[in-house]
Amino acid sequence: MAEHMVDLDRWPRAEQFRWFKTFEKPHYAVTVRLNATHLMTQRKPQGVSVFRACLHAIGHGLHAVPELNMRFRGDVVVRHDSVVLSSPVPRPGGGFNFSYVPFHEDFAQFDHGAIAAIEDARHRKTLEANTGRGDAVAYMSCLPWMDFTSLDNAMPHAEDCIPRVAWGKIVPEGGGWRMSMSLQVHHALADGEHLGAYFAAAQEALDAG
Repeated sequence: MAEHMVDLDRWPRAEQFRWFKTFEKPHYAVTVRLNATHLMTQRKPQGVSVFRACLHAIGHGLHAVPELNMRFRGDVVVRHDSVVLSSPVPRPGGGFNFSYVPFHEDFAQFDHGAIAAIEDARHRKTLEANTGRGDAVAYMSCLPWMDFTSLDNAMPHAEDCIPRVAWGKIVPEGGGWRMSMSLQVHHALADGEHLGAYFAAAQEALDAG
């Protein structure tokens, strides 16, 4: 996965980057309700995995917004062409391991890779947290037990700039279905307009197929 250096002298957000990078708590999260009606009434009956379809929609949203694939290391900012989607996978005996799913725009190709990555994580004996994997990754969690209205993540330190996405229980509403989804980002790299573009792209993917 290639990465590209961002020229801070030409980057329109360089001033905002330097400003928010000094904050003690620079992360913020937004939770919205997405329409899952097409997913539940059309795609699920066709045998599409709801979990993997949501994972693909998240990947589509992240890759539609270049800022969400940016990372910084000190004062150096890079943009990744693609990021891996990391999600916890339950183990048969309890607990979980982390999966690492490569993103492909084509759902069938993505789904094939996701099945293999998830099965590998399910039966692996080690957690395999992101140690030495680099920052070309995004973290996500499925919380099917809760129809949450807001969510915050545990962050290791203020320099962590990897986005976190979570989605909740899919519930009936007004003859259709909806679910909550949260995106947490580092304000040095992303503003509200970028989150808005992400949610629009994720909804587009949920409505496709």
